[in-house]
Amino acid sequence: MPQETPRMCVILVTGLSGAGRSSALRILEDVGFEAIDNLPLNLLETMIDEGGAERKVAVGVDIRTRNFAVAPFLQQLDTLENRDDLDLKLLFLDCDAEVLSRRFTETRRRHPLSQDRPLHDGIMAERRLVFPLRKRADYVIDTSSLTLGALRQQMVGQLGLSEGSGMAIFVTSFSYRLGLPREADLVFDVRFLTNPHYVQDLRPLSGRDAAVVDYIATDSAFEPFFEQLTAMLRPLLPRYESEGKSYLTIAFGCTGGRHRSVALAEQLAAWLTDHWGKVSLVHRDIDRESQRERAANPAKPDPQKTLKDEQ
Repeated sequence: MPQETPRMCVILVTGLSGAGRSSALRILEDVGFEAIDNLPLNLLETMIDEGGAERKVAVGVDIRTRNFAVAPFLQQLDTLENRDDLDLKLLFLDCDAEVLSRRFTETRRRHPLSQDRPLHDGIMAERRLVFPLRKRADYVIDTSSLTLGALRQQMVGQLGLSEGSGMAIFVTSFSYRLGLPREADLVFDVRFLTNPHYVQDLRPLSGRDAAVVDYIATDSAFEPFFEQLTAMLRPLLPRYESEGKSYLTIAFGCTGGRHRSVALAEQLAAWLTDHWGKVSLVHRDIDRESQRERAANPAKPDPQKTLKDEQ
């Protein structure tokens, strides 16, 4: 039986200015990729041709890249994707306009398209310009609410950067007050479960704590829900994988993103680890309350380093 020809792995990282492209490239570098930012597009194929099949390369591309234009770039993607010696993927980093405005304002950096117009207009102009890239992308990650650590875990989960093959699964919890994760494939609203927030001793804890988990488990709806959830996933997961899906994102939401959604995400991640093996877990909003408290009291430093610090 002939051996499969090894292919060079190339991830092109693009997206909106300020959405975290530089951070994503550093993450890819940390997991073994050779990271190159703003390589002139006319040198892209030359760089690839000079490499060997054993190389893993991540290239950052945005509107500031020399020779960048959307239509020629898409044509270049078509050419590269037809090569048998390449495993090429396009990662697009998205972000809310309001969050981008805040990041540029706080870091005092100028948006590349706001030289002669208001910042918000520049952001929206870029969004329209690069929309075809978002539509074409193999992976889209919304960084609006992500810390650097959460971005790392999400990239590992969605891009399948962890060891092993097959479909990678990413499980996350979130707060409905702060919006649904845009990248989620399956979303489960667990606000129907008993809320530990109203128990004084449990309020400062999270769904990672045994006392909170035990309290939620006393709800008569908890066990039937989890049993039906896993019964549904058993046949779905192999079907998703057989259709060529490289990653699956499962999200649990509750009001504050701290108790019920966290407990369910933890429990499902443990079940998936036993039955599937390739699982990444992130609690997107578990510390949002404490972050708001720190914002109200600037004397206390914020230990969470966020994406805006990297812009």
